[in-house]
Amino acid sequence: MTFEVGDKVIYPNHGLGIVDCIETKTILGTTCGFYHLRMVGSETSVLVPLDNVESVGLRRAVTDREITKLYSLLSDGKIDNHQNWKGRFKDNSDKMRSGSLYDVVDVLKNLSFLAKSKNLSFREKRMLDRSKFLVISEISEVVGEASDAVETKVDRALDRCLTTKNRSVARAKAAKSTRAAKAKTVQTATVVTTARSTKTAKAKPTSLATRRAARAS
Repeated sequence: MTFEVGDKVIYPNHGLGIVDCIETKTILGTTCGFYHLRMVGSETSVLVPLDNVESVGLRRAVTDREITKLYSLLSDGKIDNHQNWKGRFKDNSDKMRSGSLYDVVDVLKNLSFLAKSKNLSFREKRMLDRSKFLVISEISEVVGEASDAVETKVDRALDRCLTTKNRSVARAKAAKSTRAAKAKTVQTATVVTTARSTKTAKAKPTSLATRRAARAS
């Protein structure tokens, strides 16, 4: 993948940058070309070797047509709820490094949902803030809207997502309780039936002996 001066690109986990120029530098005796990126969010500069574009995950910003899809994903209620901190942090870190805005949206949803029920660790809180910044800054740059306006839309989409997820969790708990209640009812009925059968079985020999004694007399 190649870029030209003025292209808007995404540097994974750093955000949106603009290709200011393409230059050649000699470092430690090796001469190679670099994309000189001006990072929009921090106004810092980053040099990316032309040969390392794919390995670092440098990509073009999403298109206007993808923005609607991104908002739909933000509000769809599909959230991965890992209970294990170590596994959850690794999965989310891998998604943040992938360079895909869709992966970053997943991280944003997952950590936003988790933050509603518990205090996030410092590292997860920082990741949550970072994922939200990356989503807002890229959408804002692509559609030409102010960051505050985009943030409002993102927050509304997240609210719908969390509401849908909470309803799904509540339905799952209710269904589990119903199954447990039915299982308990069946178990109780089985115990009662077994007890009655045992009582009847014990009563029959006594009744037969009584009848025999009666006939003998």
